[in-house]
Amino acid sequence: MIRFLLLALLVFAARPAGAVSLEMNGAFTQGGIVMGRTDPGATLTLDGKPVRVGADGIFVLGFDREAAPASELVVRGADGSEQRRTLEIAKREYNIQRIDGLPQKYVEPPAEVLARIQREREQIKKVREIDTERAYFAEGFIWPAKGRISGVYGSQRILNGEPKWPHFGVDVAAPVGTPVVAPAGGIVRLAEKDLYYTGGTIILDHGHGLTSAFLHMRDVNVKVGQELKRGDPMGTIGATGRATGPHLDWRINWFEVRVDAAVLVPPME
Repeated sequence: MIRFLLLALLVFAARPAGAVSLEMNGAFTQGGIVMGRTDPGATLTLDGKPVRVGADGIFVLGFDREAAPASELVVRGADGSEQRRTLEIAKREYNIQRIDGLPQKYVEPPAEVLARIQREREQIKKVREIDTERAYFAEGFIWPAKGRISGVYGSQRILNGEPKWPHFGVDVAAPVGTPVVAPAGGIVRLAEKDLYYTGGTIILDHGHGLTSAFLHMRDVNVKVGQELKRGDPMGTIGATGRATGPHLDWRINWFEVRVDAAVLVPPME
């Protein structure tokens, strides 16, 4: 598995008097997640879009699967001071698999479920628009389950010549009933036992638009609105929804940006 956890650490401590501070560390790569801190009361933009800065100056950024080679970060202090940084975003290579000759039913969902799929997508989209003030993510992450890594972020299948959605999660293969815990603290924003594609599904809000999704679960033992601490039990691994075997598909979004959960945790033991 490609690792980016220690890819960069930028600390601009030696700065002229009155200049706004800026510290960041994380994965400056496609699919990467970066956490940082600036002065309380500062404002931040990434490529012209505002980024939430907590009362303590903490913030988080995410870069999608096909992120451009560079992004511009601008931080302005409450006193009017400013820093501009060009962030170089490393390109990644993804595993692309071509499969031809499949019956069409395995390529496209049946027409009678399309309306249901759309409703569920809208439900998830609304959850991912939430911008919670508390930065639960700042405490760090652990693996939500233990097992064999059977799927990685960014991989993609081309079925009968038609590119399908890339895989945006990290898959942990383990027996049905294996416990799943919260990888970091947060608030449960979605807890469904039977979504079409993902079966038993939980979405946990870690703050500032960073959310974890846990897919294909057998047991969903949390409720919407429940606040969890890192390590709290949430349910168990299953093979529900459109799964070919028991595993947990763990995904992370920064609002609509799909990022790689694996950059937040050490290698699986």
